[in-house]
Amino acid sequence: MLVRRAPKLVLPFAERSKSRLRATLDNGQEVALFLARGTVLRGGDLLVTEGGIFVEVQAAPESVLQVGASDPRALMRAAYHLGNRHTPVEVGRDYLRLEFDPVLADMLARLGVQAERAELPFEPEAGAYGGGHKHGHEATFAEDYAVAQAVFHEHHGHEHDHDHDHGHEHDHDHDHDHAPHVHDEHCGHKH
Repeated sequence: MLVRRAPKLVLPFAERSKSRLRATLDNGQEVALFLARGTVLRGGDLLVTEGGIFVEVQAAPESVLQVGASDPRALMRAAYHLGNRHTPVEVGRDYLRLEFDPVLADMLARLGVQAERAELPFEPEAGAYGGGHKHGHEATFAEDYAVAQAVFHEHHGHEHDHDHDHGHEHDHDHDHDHAPHVHDEHCGHKH
């Protein structure tokens, strides 16, 4: 009952992926969010304000490509090609959903699937190895790569290292702890 009456924070995926954000609730109240880096808010998540008020997160409708196919193999091929492009994709029982992109719409048509532009909530996968609420290639690449290499090493019994170019830069140094950071007068940041 409390959740139904809770003010709503309605945001598109890009905004729900930010760790620092100013937004307006559906009741007109202004809010500022300070979340751990890599956190992605999902539709249905509950936040609690400093004053103890519940706020429900909702995924806003946004411009997406809704992808379907009568042949499940064609839909799997489309998912494979989208994955090769590091495109965030929502995977449903019989559909794929991604941010609208005319180039990808053309590619999908050539693959023999139906890709229709629609205004729908977008909840892409969090990543194979990232887990939890983490999302975003930059935030999880080093962890994903390390886990993938460990799995490869376990199955093949030797090291596998190669250079590759994804068309964008990665910070392969991953030296940090995962303890939550509390912003107060002792944290060293200017507030």
